[in-house]
Amino acid sequence: RLVFKKLMLSIGLDVPESGIAHSIEEARVVAEKIGHYPLIIRPAFTLGGTGGGIAYNRVEFEEIAKRGLELSPVSEILIEESLLGWKEFEMEVMRDKADNCVVICSIENLDPMGIHTGDSITVAPIQTLTDKEYQIMRDASFAVIRAVGVETGGSNIQFAVNPETGRMVVIEMNPRVSRSSALASKATGFPIAKIAAKLAVGYLLHEIPNDITKETPASFEPTIDYVVVKVPRFAFEKFPQADSTLTTQMKSVGEAMAIGRTFKEALQKALRSIETGRFGIGGDGKKLRIENEVYQDRDILPRGLILKKLSTPNAERIFFIRHAMRAGFSDNEIYQLTKIDPWFIAQIRELVEFEEQLANLRKLN
Repeated sequence: RLVFKKLMLSIGLDVPESGIAHSIEEARVVAEKIGHYPLIIRPAFTLGGTGGGIAYNRVEFEEIAKRGLELSPVSEILIEESLLGWKEFEMEVMRDKADNCVVICSIENLDPMGIHTGDSITVAPIQTLTDKEYQIMRDASFAVIRAVGVETGGSNIQFAVNPETGRMVVIEMNPRVSRSSALASKATGFPIAKIAAKLAVGYLLHEIPNDITKETPASFEPTIDYVVVKVPRFAFEKFPQADSTLTTQMKSVGEAMAIGRTFKEALQKALRSIETGRFGIGGDGKKLRIENEVYQDRDILPRGLILKKLSTPNAERIFFIRHAMRAGFSDNEIYQLTKIDPWFIAQIRELVEFEEQLANLRKLN
């Protein structure tokens, strides 16, 4: 990770302020150098964020750092400044031996930084960047894949953007076919693994035909006129002792992907597809059990409960956005609690308002 950080700085790209530690003493020095909490701890050579976490104070920091050092096979952890609340994006990029690069798919995380991308609701293509911002990120992706030295094949490059200042930093890169590659392949119809294999044996992108169009080569970037939403599936009901708070350590056990003409349609389809008995974001009559209390689907929930569920990342937060809107929370209040981009919140509000229109029709009948 230290080599990657130096490489990104050498090509003019910004990275989070960070430091490497191999012992608890070194970790304390890095924490003091960064100078503020929260801090993100990422162990080296572990998958799915295993052993990592977010430390909001010194006690939590020492606990997570110790666990990370134990779980890393090389006893190494990266300690980074917190990017909590920043917007998270991914670019799926391919390169051939002639240095031709294409973006196969751009992906936006609905949930902000601080939640593992495997636990976040993700949307393709990116919805909330301007074209200029997207082109800057696209150029940065090509610079990363070239600098790292991926001569042929695909890579997944992750970025974070500060919603207040627009500052963009490179978080990490996976120089391989990853979980996001599978999503990108399904979303676009572009067979990333197959194309990567052909690139590895010497084909160039313009020599490989596109299986979908039958006319254009693989060097044409896929453009999609629909929206794809991926929703993670959790199984905390099977592990009641597990902490259901979502962090940088992946906790989902599966996921469902849906395609729609709009974000709202794709979100509703995906929520219905994760097989938790929901028909979408709400309005399906499903009862809500929280500790010893049982609420009906259209009950107005206590404000304190909604505040707790929105401010802490958890598997049910997307459903509590609806409850917050029905309880009178404004879009800005929900944004301040969740740091989910206001565009997504406005889309969810349109679903809630449509539900209210249907409920009023039923009253008239």
